[in-house]
Amino acid sequence: MEMMARFGYGARGAVYCLVGGLALLAALGSGGQTGGSRSALQTLLAQPFGKAWLTVISIGLFGFALWRIVEALTDADHRGTEWKALGVRAAHLVSGGIYASLALFALNLAYGSRQGGGGEDQAAQDWTAWLLSQPFGQWLVGAIGIAVALTGAGFIWKGWRGNVADRLALPAQTHRWAVLLGRFGFAARGVVFILIGGFLFLAALHGNSSEVHGLGGALQSLQSQSYGWLLLGMTAAGLVAFGLFGLVQARYRHLDAPDMGDARAAVAQGKAAVVQGMKTFQ
Repeated sequence: MEMMARFGYGARGAVYCLVGGLALLAALGSGGQTGGSRSALQTLLAQPFGKAWLTVISIGLFGFALWRIVEALTDADHRGTEWKALGVRAAHLVSGGIYASLALFALNLAYGSRQGGGGEDQAAQDWTAWLLSQPFGQWLVGAIGIAVALTGAGFIWKGWRGNVADRLALPAQTHRWAVLLGRFGFAARGVVFILIGGFLFLAALHGNSSEVHGLGGALQSLQSQSYGWLLLGMTAAGLVAFGLFGLVQARYRHLDAPDMGDARAAVAQGKAAVVQGMKTFQ
């Protein structure tokens, strides 16, 4: 489990490096693109050994998705059962599903359809349209948008004042530059999350799923602003920094994969905390 988790952090870091690198080239007018993770993986397919790279990345992303799910259900990071901790664990559970989907996309891209399915924007618009069609769908989409934007604000705060190395066992000689990478990376990721959350909120406000955009749409919106090349360039460089920080996490993050008995006990404890919290709320 620990090996898969470390491999997963590395694969996620590689994807962010690829997305940020392509966007940085676009900002500098040297080619590149302002697409999301899926678009970046599609460009990788055309490179030498592209299918092999996609296979390796997809395995790593499956590992990361598995670790996120295990981490959420068993409290492997020992966050506890307070509401804030449960919220973080729930976000990790959602993250596991997202990265599992991206892993399937990469695998399908390598060995199935050369398009690998629709792009990020289309996928986001499809599930947003489904949510909007449900009872209280606009309220739900709006709440999700606010939650995503608040998560982005939290990332910016963590990049500015937070301890980005709190779960890393860094050697003294690498601590300073690793922390700088983490701060820059979390700040850039926060900007992107705020934009994506804003798109979701506008879609809820207007009842129009076509207003939803993913990572690529967020980068394109930065590029379309005044001094867009600068905004895009800084954000893209930050995404590369976050990708490199992911490689640092792959090597130095503290991981405590639970055994089966501990996992069952932790899941039961988390379930009991949720039930008790709901009773208190009622």
